[in-house]
Amino acid sequence: MSTRIAITEYLSIDLESERWLCRVCDRDIAPARDNYKRGLLVYDRDPRDIHDPKLDPSRYEYTYAPDPAWCRIVEFYCPCCGTLMENEYLPPGHPLTHDIELDIDSLKARHLGNANGKGA
Repeated sequence: MSTRIAITEYLSIDLESERWLCRVCDRDIAPARDNYKRGLLVYDRDPRDIHDPKLDPSRYEYTYAPDPAWCRIVEFYCPCCGTLMENEYLPPGHPLTHDIELDIDSLKARHLGNANGKGA
């Protein structure tokens, strides 16, 4: 029996195998000590696909839509069920963010230790 902990709405961690899992379809995504985004499908979107210009681009230089030379939208999907798990706005060329880094050893001590009669 594995010990799973919900981390986000769509991500959980299996403490015994130290793996990221999709909470929708239980797909094994990536090692929990690594960036979970490495195991997801990535869609690098043109921000104008999401944020339509408010002014006519043929008449105005600035249209209130993000400029793709300055901003990109990166979406991360589960490779099994297609759930949108995360998205981020980044400048072009910027590496993907590593936004979740857990203290897995402490989580294991707390959750697996209690299951074995040890721990806090």
